[in-house]
Amino acid sequence: MAAPLVLSAVIFITCIVCYYNSLQCGFVFDDISAIKDNRDLRPHMPLKNIFFNDFWGTPIHKEQSHKSYRPLCILTFRWNYSLHQLEPMGYHLVNMMLHSIVCLMYFRMCSMFLPEISSFIASMLFAVHPIHTEAVTGVVGRAETLSSVFFLAAFILYTKSTKRKHVTGWRNLVLSMISVATAMLCKEQGITITGICAVYELIVTQKLRLSDLHYMLRSAVSGKGSLNSSWTSDATKRLSVLGATTICLLMMRLQIMGSRLPVFTRFDNPASVAPTPVRQLSYNYLISVNLWLMLFPCDLCCDWTMGTVPLVESLLDARNLVTLISYAILSLLTYVAVVTDNRQQATVIIMSLVFLILPFLPASNLFFPVGFVVAERILYIPSMGLCMLIAYGWSLLAQMRFKKLAWLSVGFLLLVHGCKTYARNLDWESEYTIFMAGLKVNQRNAKLFNNVGHALESQGRFHEALQYFQKAVSVQQDDIGAHINVGRTFNHLKMFKEAEDAYLKAKSLLPKAKPGKSYQARIAPNHLNVFLNLANLIARNETRLEEADLLYRQAISMRADYTQAYINRGDILLKLNRTKEAQEVYERALFYDSNNPDIYYNLGVVFLEQGKASQALAYLDKALEFDPEHEQALLNSAILLQELGRAELRKVARERLLKLLRKDATNERVHFNLGMLAMDDRDIAGAEHWFRRAVQLKEDFRSALFNLALLLTDDHRPLEAAPFLNQLVKFYPDHVKGLILLGDIYINTIKDLDAAENCYKRILQLEPENIQGLHNLCVVYVERGNLLRAEACLTRAHRLAPNEEYVLRHLNIVQSKINKLQIPRTSEEGREFEDFGDAHDFQQYEENFDDDNLGGDFDDELGADDLEVIEDIGRDITHSHNHKASLRKAYLVEKEEDSDVAGDETSKFTDNGLHQQKLSETRFAQTLQESSVQNGFTRENNPNPTIEVTPEQQNISPQETQYSAFNSHQRNTKHKSHLTSTDPVFSNTPTSQAERRQEEKSSETIFSDSLKKQIQRKTLSHNELNKHSSS
Repeated sequence: MAAPLVLSAVIFITCIVCYYNSLQCGFVFDDISAIKDNRDLRPHMPLKNIFFNDFWGTPIHKEQSHKSYRPLCILTFRWNYSLHQLEPMGYHLVNMMLHSIVCLMYFRMCSMFLPEISSFIASMLFAVHPIHTEAVTGVVGRAETLSSVFFLAAFILYTKSTKRKHVTGWRNLVLSMISVATAMLCKEQGITITGICAVYELIVTQKLRLSDLHYMLRSAVSGKGSLNSSWTSDATKRLSVLGATTICLLMMRLQIMGSRLPVFTRFDNPASVAPTPVRQLSYNYLISVNLWLMLFPCDLCCDWTMGTVPLVESLLDARNLVTLISYAILSLLTYVAVVTDNRQQATVIIMSLVFLILPFLPASNLFFPVGFVVAERILYIPSMGLCMLIAYGWSLLAQMRFKKLAWLSVGFLLLVHGCKTYARNLDWESEYTIFMAGLKVNQRNAKLFNNVGHALESQGRFHEALQYFQKAVSVQQDDIGAHINVGRTFNHLKMFKEAEDAYLKAKSLLPKAKPGKSYQARIAPNHLNVFLNLANLIARNETRLEEADLLYRQAISMRADYTQAYINRGDILLKLNRTKEAQEVYERALFYDSNNPDIYYNLGVVFLEQGKASQALAYLDKALEFDPEHEQALLNSAILLQELGRAELRKVARERLLKLLRKDATNERVHFNLGMLAMDDRDIAGAEHWFRRAVQLKEDFRSALFNLALLLTDDHRPLEAAPFLNQLVKFYPDHVKGLILLGDIYINTIKDLDAAENCYKRILQLEPENIQGLHNLCVVYVERGNLLRAEACLTRAHRLAPNEEYVLRHLNIVQSKINKLQIPRTSEEGREFEDFGDAHDFQQYEENFDDDNLGGDFDDELGADDLEVIEDIGRDITHSHNHKASLRKAYLVEKEEDSDVAGDETSKFTDNGLHQQKLSETRFAQTLQESSVQNGFTRENNPNPTIEVTPEQQNISPQETQYSAFNSHQRNTKHKSHLTSTDPVFSNTPTSQAERRQEEKSSETIFSDSLKKQIQRKTLSHNELNKHSSS
């Protein structure tokens, strides 16, 4: 008993040593589609979805579904996600432990047919075999390892049920059938264990030879003779249970698939569309390729599709000889099992062959086409048969006086395979390393070049990426995805003409429609993304929006369920101000994909455009119902809740913003909006903290700089506000409100009249009719005692704003002082009483005004009584202004002029409604004590920021055989910090943020009846539409 435990411990430790470095690997290749972009893993998604969707999260009834039904495997991924979200180490740890369990169970199974030490050798060979790295180190390979656990469990339980030849262990038999069903729900090939159990029943339990089986088959067909005398009724019962279980499971599987096979293209499996006999010759040759990989796993590759294995196009092709040799070896082994008198030898050979052959048949392409040419991970279970054969051969060698040689040979083999496995794990560290490793052994697969390009593109190395994409085009000139990738990279490099040419080339390669044939069945769904990419590109030119709309409609006409086209078309319609049509388009998209959060989000945007805030909020909340992590919906719903002005809704808004903050603590816009919420709650300290944090994260954050300065000024800390205002006007020299506030601080606190004058003159250069700037410039002249210039300035202000009582009152005060002091006016100076024709006249007057001709110093000429009058006016106006400022709740909405936002500035003041600035009565100069200017505006509200999204939340359903041109991820894409593009493409996601080759665009919408903000509709970008494929 001790020996098996020790051997088991050695096997377990060997597995850990070989694969512990896989814990440092990330999500690569198919992992992106199955894990990062699969919404079925998220806790908020109904658990029942995993039983209605395929392995990649696509509803299995859809044509683009891969039909790979593995709900129990997805369930384990969901469990992983609930524990550590998207941290890869946890997923890799589970895979490593599952492989260790399989090795221990395999050791137990081999012990039924081989001596203990031979079983140990077989298990060690299986544990370190390099062909298993894809199944163990690749996270999606869990389908193989998990299925193998129940595969072996079903077999072991069945053998226990037959332990007594004439008595059936029904409990073990029932458990065995449950294990069969479980194995099949982890991966489809699990059902083949019923065939292995049937062979075991016949060969081992009933001790029949192949000659006996031939006799029994002839007797059954002719109706003459009888069964073998050793045959028992319990054997018939057990085989009947096996047969019934197999039929029921197959019927269930066909029902789930809708009795339709998945649709693959010639790029996934070139032989599937080849004519006879090329197809048959190629498929049979692939059997020898798989045998070679198991025997000599030296050249391993993650992707064997496209041109990796050239078609066998002639009977004279030398590779047909390799096919014949492979079949000859298998036939020779079968012959030995038939003629040998050694029952153990016959049993070992037959059981090894059935383990080698039966699990491989579903992926062999011999009965139905599959979505790959060769896939290393599907050799996980077949390699059990090979390892058993090798271990048996080793035992024979050891018995023939070659024991030392046998041990040296197997030790060397284990060492070489173990080192190869350890090194191969490192290839799976990242997408770049795995695809570059593939190119070292395979230069004929355009998908590998595409995927290396995608990896470089995600790092912002666009020139290098372009070289690989162009190489992919040269390797496979009709690869539509490669041309799309070239176009997208040109777009990143601002080479828009070249990008359009590449997209047009890809479009020209699409198959032409044929009368009487379904177009949908003849084109890969993802190839239609060329229409979206091309439309997104030409939509940069607003004069070509109709042309872009035509492309979207063309894509929809080819596939009515192409929801990505609906999403992007809706955005174009909004740009064309056809909001009603956009609403209809999004509602139509919901008909085909009612669980897509991005569509609900976009409908929310439509209602915001229409000024229907409550309906917009309902759709944003619906988007969050399907995806609680939807970043754009979280941010924009939080802002909308904030605008409703109710304390309980502000609490919900804060929770959503804090949730975003936990996802990405470097998002300056989240900090800013938390500051705005704090302002609503009159939490000055909190608002200051959030605004300062936003400015730390982005030093040119316009709205944060202004609102922080305004907050500090209102909190009687103008000297602290001044640096932020200087920073603001450094990045935005045309920021009028910042200049007004800065000028106020220069006059009242710093006492720098020259700096204040420069601020106000800059304002008048930008906006010659800005009353605030003009009036405050007048205050500077009064402070200096330049009464004639102040009079001209106030006259100009009065003509521009004749209804402003305080301007007229201050003009009268200045004029009375001029008259009292009897300051003479020259003819030139008298022009201040004339009507200046335009702003240029006034500016010219300012330039030509002679300071030397001005009257005496205001401070010197005014008497004490006059000063008291002006101070009384100043105190009265100051009180009125401060009172308004303290009660003001409205936002001053100003469009940020960042590179990712475009739009006009609009402002709102509580005093006078939407888009109309209330010119509050400002303080007039208080000579001798203080001067003040009008800055009667409140905090500046950041328009809804453009959100960068990521391959992490996309809406294109990942598929196991997608082309490399369609970067694994999608997915609305989804996804990270990622590179953005100025190309006007809308995100998915994606939504999403791993920020992965994302292009963005913004569009204005109405957030409430009185507030206009910038909001981004969720659309699919170039990179979201082109992801590398799964194998």
